Amino acid sequence: MPSAANPTTVSESRDDALTIAAAPLAHEAIHDTVVAILEKEPRGPLLDVPAGEGALAARLLRAGFEVNCCDLYPEIFRLSNVSIRQGDLNGELPFDNQSFAYVTCLEGLEHIENPQQAIREFARVLRPSGTVIVSIPNILNIEERLKWLLYGYTSHFKPMTRAHVARLRAEYDNREEIAAHVNPIGYSELRYILEKYGFRVARIYRDKPKSNAWLYWPLVLLIRLIARLTPSTKRKERWTEELASDEVLLGGNTLIVHGMLSDLTAEGAEVFAEGAEN
Repeated sequence: MPSAANPTTVSESRDDALTIAAAPLAHEAIHDTVVAILEKEPRGPLLDVPAGEGALAARLLRAGFEVNCCDLYPEIFRLSNVSIRQGDLNGELPFDNQSFAYVTCLEGLEHIENPQQAIREFARVLRPSGTVIVSIPNILNIEERLKWLLYGYTSHFKPMTRAHVARLRAEYDNREEIAAHVNPIGYSELRYILEKYGFRVARIYRDKPKSNAWLYWPLVLLIRLIARLTPSTKRKERWTEELASDEVLLGGNTLIVHGMLSDLTAEGAEVFAEGAEN
């Protein structure tokens, strides 16, 4: 979601043509995981950004959450009973400090120039002890690691030639950001950014296991043997156990990260972030 004009509120009133079922832009298994995480939590105000057509928002609304939505292209949103605002994950979101108890961000960070700005905004709009759930392409599973070695790129982040960008623009009506993966952010980078802005990682999830994972078991065992032989201090410093976990190493196409904001106030979170930068 690149820079956009000043965010404007889009009316909740929709044409009948926009009340048809919203198509999920993320795999349905990802939505299933997010709903399963949040169903156990107390109900409260939730921000879904980027909202896409509203498929996840519809499920969270049915689960009892007070759902608000935001997207760079709110005109593609299809729900008539949920408010949506135009906003840019690369900039400041059009919401007040501490407005939400929950933020969901699926199919977002890999599409933007500045994931740090997005996480900084999530910390700002969340209440103390708030929850963020973020998905990213799993570029660190065993299959993607081998593809990087062999080809120099992963399945989700192929070279963005001018011809490819032109095809995306034609297919998505000059909204190529919806489909273009431009930022190959992995688990290590995401965890660093989350912790920088006051979050701790509560748990990581995979969308579903790879069906052909058994082909890579010799390499998986080798990686885990090396991890086990690594000194414990280094394993902790370099998140070795997480990087060799089933969720990451044997995960599917998507990694889902559940983060919790510290009990700091919004002002305190900013001080925390500034201290982390020094």
